[in-house]
Amino acid sequence: MAALGLGTYPMDDAEAEKAVSGALETGYRVIDTAVNYGNETGVGRGVARADVAREEIVVTTKLPGRHHGYDETLASFEESRTRLGLDYVDLYLIHWPLPRINKYVDSWRAMIKLQQDGLVRSIGVSNFTPEYIDRLERETGVLPAVNQVELHPGFPQEELRAYHAVKEIVTESWSPLGRGSELLEDAAIVGVANKLGITPGQAVLRWHTQIGAVPIPKSADPKRQRDNLNIFGFELDPDEMAAIGKRPRRRMGGDPERHEEF
Repeated sequence: MAALGLGTYPMDDAEAEKAVSGALETGYRVIDTAVNYGNETGVGRGVARADVAREEIVVTTKLPGRHHGYDETLASFEESRTRLGLDYVDLYLIHWPLPRINKYVDSWRAMIKLQQDGLVRSIGVSNFTPEYIDRLERETGVLPAVNQVELHPGFPQEELRAYHAVKEIVTESWSPLGRGSELLEDAAIVGVANKLGITPGQAVLRWHTQIGAVPIPKSADPKRQRDNLNIFGFELDPDEMAAIGKRPRRRMGGDPERHEEF
């Protein structure tokens, strides 16, 4: 897993094809999509269009809530693989746990089979709590390789990240730049960026990598893609890390205990 990836929500197919192709040429190697993003076809075209060896690319997609269940998961995956135009998918995630529906363990069993059959390289989850992950391990003996969750300086997920570290689960950050918030205009973050001669976005993305998370910022703009990737030539000191992370705590997205996305 590379240290940073490209998110594609809410791009359409045409935008995703161009963004993914350009990002791969720029140096990105992790590409994130989902059935519910509606752009798997474009992502697959972007992968095919780029002059990058397939084995170097980690393509992630996600199972939607309406397809939870063992047989439903197998069928949904095949539809995703067809849209992507790939022989295999590198990382397949359950998008949301949907505890009220209570079929995420059945879906997990199907994903284990897909991995055993060589159609998926790694399997994981998104927006799962420790309780749900413990149940997957208890009932199947298999832990997720990745948990992709809302994570940004206003919602740093300290307890969940500590749990992941114990279980050796990779933490991926969606909305790493605080989508829909004014995070990049925050005076403290702007101050750190100005001090180091970088952008506020670069400061925040470097904060992610230094806490051990893998951010997947969305950008279709070639310059911003380059800026977002160019965060490994500097390091934030403890005071700068604290300044970025000292934000009012608030979740911007859905609560995994209640959120339902079909």
